[in-house]
Amino acid sequence: MNTDAQHPFDAAERAAVYRAIALRRDTRHFKPGQVLPEEQLLRLLQALHQAPSVGLMQPWRVIRISDAALRERMAALVEAERQATALALGERGAEFLRLKVEGLRDCAELLALVLPPDDGTVFGRRTLPREMALCSAGCAVQNLWLAARAENLGLGWVSMVEPAPLADLLRLPAGAQPLGLLCLGPVERFYEAPMLEQQGWRQGRPLAELLMDNHWNEG
Repeated sequence: MNTDAQHPFDAAERAAVYRAIALRRDTRHFKPGQVLPEEQLLRLLQALHQAPSVGLMQPWRVIRISDAALRERMAALVEAERQATALALGERGAEFLRLKVEGLRDCAELLALVLPPDDGTVFGRRTLPREMALCSAGCAVQNLWLAARAENLGLGWVSMVEPAPLADLLRLPAGAQPLGLLCLGPVERFYEAPMLEQQGWRQGRPLAELLMDNHWNEG
C-alpha cells in the first residue's frame, strides 16, 4: 500500500469516513424548534459545494427557506403529492399514508435544491448533458448528507413535490428546475436502519445482487 500519498488518511480517519457512510439515513423525524448555528450551517454548505461536478459546472443552487409562510406553502405542495402518490399506489395506498415522508415543519433548516439553467458546458456532457448535471447535483447532496451525519444532524431529501408549482414559489428563472427540498436539523435519534426497511415498506438488496461482470447478467 502506498503510504507516501499527499494528505494520507490514518486508520481512524478512514474508519470514520466509512462509519459516516454506513450510518447515513434519509431522515424524516426532527426535533422541532431547533436552530443551527450559522457557522455550522456554513460548514455543511461548504461540504456540499466541494462536491465533484462534470466539467466543473457546479450545477447546484441552494435556496435557504427562512419565511415560515413559504415553508407552509411548500408543506402543502408535499401533502398534495403524498395524497396523489397514495392514490397511485392502489391497494398499498393506506399503508403508504402511515409513513412519514417529510419533516418540513419541524426541521431546523429547509433548503431548496435547484438545477440552474444550462450554462452550455460541453466537457464531459456531450453525450449525456442533462444526466451528468443531475448526477453532479446528486453528488453535492451526498456530500451534505455525510457532513450532516458527521455533525450528528439529520437530513432528508424530499422529492415528493410537483416541480412546476414549487418553481413558482421559488420564483425560478426559465430553464431552472427544483430537485426537491432538503430538511436539515437535530434529531431525537437516528434510525437504526433505513426508515423504509424499519417500517416494512421495502428491503434493500444486497450488493452481490447488483454486481455484474462484463455484461448485463441479472437473473
